[in-house]
Amino acid sequence: MIRCLAIDDEPLALQQLVAYISKVPFLELAAQCQSALEARSFLENDTVDAIFCDINMPDLNGMDFVKSLAVPPLVVFTTAYSEYAVEGFRVNAVDYLLKPFGLQDFQRAANRLKDRLSETASASDISLSSFHSPLSSDILFLKTDYRIVKVCIPDIRYIEAMSEYLKVWIEGEPKPIITLLSMKKIEERLPDYFMRIHRSYIINLNKIQEVNKNRVIMDQDTYLPIGDLYKDSFQTYLNTRFLGK
Repeated sequence: MIRCLAIDDEPLALQQLVAYISKVPFLELAAQCQSALEARSFLENDTVDAIFCDINMPDLNGMDFVKSLAVPPLVVFTTAYSEYAVEGFRVNAVDYLLKPFGLQDFQRAANRLKDRLSETASASDISLSSFHSPLSSDILFLKTDYRIVKVCIPDIRYIEAMSEYLKVWIEGEPKPIITLLSMKKIEERLPDYFMRIHRSYIINLNKIQEVNKNRVIMDQDTYLPIGDLYKDSFQTYLNTRFLGK
């Protein structure tokens, strides 16, 4: 499924956009927003794969909103003004829907989103496998925001799954690296001091500060749950290292 964010300041246009999303089997509506500022607030706490975004909005227009995102999702612009088309493609928009548009036009844009995500996923897998070698087994290269960044594996604190993306949290860095990759794929590349403790979390066992009931405490602000499917393996790990009565 492709998680989508719908943004339009006109209630009727937003309602139509939401209705079209519901008619495409591989699209999932994550949220609908009536302003770019509302959408920005949503993205501070969640991630999506794609945005359907009106351009001509008050306070912050859609074009400037997308440009302001550190890691922008794929974008389809919707607007009644054809003069924005060229600028839309300059910010790497997947498609541009000129209002009023019908379901057939929307389906075409949705298919382009699906194709682009497939291409990006393939490129991420190639990037990861190409840079991995026995001579640098403690190094990974991850694709993020049109860049390929080097990651020292021992510095990874934990990895968090968000839909089709991963958040890779690094020691000393306030923000995670966000990459389009599956938990299974990155888990295959990690050494044995990493363990999956939840369907959404892989942790660096060397970074644990405390274990409290069904939670792993990585620091004073980070409490990660231990999933039922992973309790036994994690408890076995603790038992082999536990000293006490």
